[in-house]
Amino acid sequence: MITEKIIAPNSNLFTSVLTLFASSSTLICCAIPALLVALGAGATLSTFISIFPKIVWVSEHKSEVFIFAGVMLTISGYIQWRGRSAPCPIDPVLRDACMRTRKASLTVYLISLLVYLIGGWFAFVQPLISSVD
Repeated sequence: MITEKIIAPNSNLFTSVLTLFASSSTLICCAIPALLVALGAGATLSTFISIFPKIVWVSEHKSEVFIFAGVMLTISGYIQWRGRSAPCPIDPVLRDACMRTRKASLTVYLISLLVYLIGGWFAFVQPLISSVD
């Protein structure tokens, strides 16, 4: 009997969800505060920080947060790439479930990537543009 190492679609979904969690921290540290201040909702940001004071730690360590999220995105992207042509079961019900899981995993990964890029814009690029003016 030949045994092959096959990446389970559920592991792809798990890593994609974990990556979404990691990249969401980039929004918490940078994009949401910048958006609130840009909209003139500084009082809302102040209230938010007073309710959740540990959020400031994420902002103080934004480089580490972005490095961690970038590593997670890289790992998840690699797993997505390896599993893109993994075989699904022959049974129609299981095959459909496998294909749905694969599509959901890719969707979550792409959303994570978008969240990461938005957070990166507000954390690193936008301050450089604003300081030039």
